[in-house]
Amino acid sequence: MIINEKDNVEVNTENGHKYAVRDIEKGEKVIKYGYPIGVASENIKKGDHVHSHNLKTALSGTLDYKYEPNYKEIIPRNDRFFYGYRRKNGDVGVRNEVWIIPTVGCVNGIAKRVAQLTGTVALTHPFGCSQLGDDLKITQTVLAGLAGNPNAAGVLILGLGCETNNLKVFSELLDMTDSKRLEFVNAQDEEDEISASVSAVNRLKAYADSFVREKIPLSELKIGIKCGGSDGLSGITANPMVGRFSDRFAAYGGKLVMTEVPEMFGAETILMNRAVDSDVFDKTVDLINRYKEYFISHGQVVYENPSPGNKEGGITTLEEKSLGCVTKAGAVPVVDVLDYGDRVAKSGLSLLNGPGNDIVACTNLAAAGCQLVLFTTGRGTPLGSPLPTVKISTNRRLSAKKTDWIDFNAGELLEESKKDAVDAAFFEYVISVANGEQTKNEINSYKEISIFKDGVVL
Repeated sequence: MIINEKDNVEVNTENGHKYAVRDIEKGEKVIKYGYPIGVASENIKKGDHVHSHNLKTALSGTLDYKYEPNYKEIIPRNDRFFYGYRRKNGDVGVRNEVWIIPTVGCVNGIAKRVAQLTGTVALTHPFGCSQLGDDLKITQTVLAGLAGNPNAAGVLILGLGCETNNLKVFSELLDMTDSKRLEFVNAQDEEDEISASVSAVNRLKAYADSFVREKIPLSELKIGIKCGGSDGLSGITANPMVGRFSDRFAAYGGKLVMTEVPEMFGAETILMNRAVDSDVFDKTVDLINRYKEYFISHGQVVYENPSPGNKEGGITTLEEKSLGCVTKAGAVPVVDVLDYGDRVAKSGLSLLNGPGNDIVACTNLAAAGCQLVLFTTGRGTPLGSPLPTVKISTNRRLSAKKTDWIDFNAGELLEESKKDAVDAAFFEYVISVANGEQTKNEINSYKEISIFKDGVVL
């Protein structure tokens, strides 16, 4: 399959790997998706396999960029709806759960035990103490963001008592609009912390029962888009399908969030030129260059990606991975750039700071206020975030093999004649998830979080 008429490689749809459609000289750009994905490291003959042995990245350090606007303004419609739970602060959830969030990893065991006793969700993590500076701030802002996610009708904040991120400090970061939505237990203050926590959770469950689903405009749905365990078909089937969904969703005023900043390297100008104004452009440039500087400050090259699994699946360079990755956002204008702890608020596409690591990225999306995540994969993963995490396979083989992981098969899109039907089915499926249909991660109770860490641990 040749993806773009400018390409000098084609993709084998059975294994996702690339093959030259003409002779390519050493030093010449290799083109896929109509864009360079690197340069030939040796002469390549027509028909040769193009991969790590003869293709290398052209990425380097930070760059200067020029704003060349290339986006179409969206005038949103408001005639499509879903059914969600309206919270007291105006937010809307697509689930009505009770979560337990520890302020510190020392009480993870208590949180898990209480969750088992009450049938709720414990979002455990190893942080909250022995952290300094930005690491502590990120832990606090991410946990506060999770505590504010509207999919949780109630949240128990479970502390220990001596941690840096203690209840007194942490509570100052929380939205206290609805006093019934939050309960607090400090384990060192309780004679029986399990009993006290169970009682608090039962009050929250009773409060959750007071909410019912109501008709909500689609513009109030906030969706995170993510890929993980990608293969050579990710940028051909699943990611472009999510991109077409994104275009349609944005036409209803929907809010999209894309993270994985390193997986924008090599495709960043596509996003930069879709910025709605020079301020958003400047923020996007800063997002990209700061993340490159983070790599460089740790003595790492900015192109240390794709993963071994990506390479086995046919992806050679980070440029190739990024060009496939950004197709998930379709042609939606970039309206905002978010940092850790920021909340998505604008219709269109927001870019969120954070790494490509699957668990960290999904956690960041939940902390930004997304109600569900669309997650494309070619290799497969059982990973689930605290949110409904829709796993979309890039190929039929994975969908057939991992029926307990995969929610939707985009492999059918290898047949062009099926595109309209598959796209329509996927759009309706996502709405059904927002309306309450459970995803595989929910059915399996796979709900994990992880928080970005960079600095010293005491």
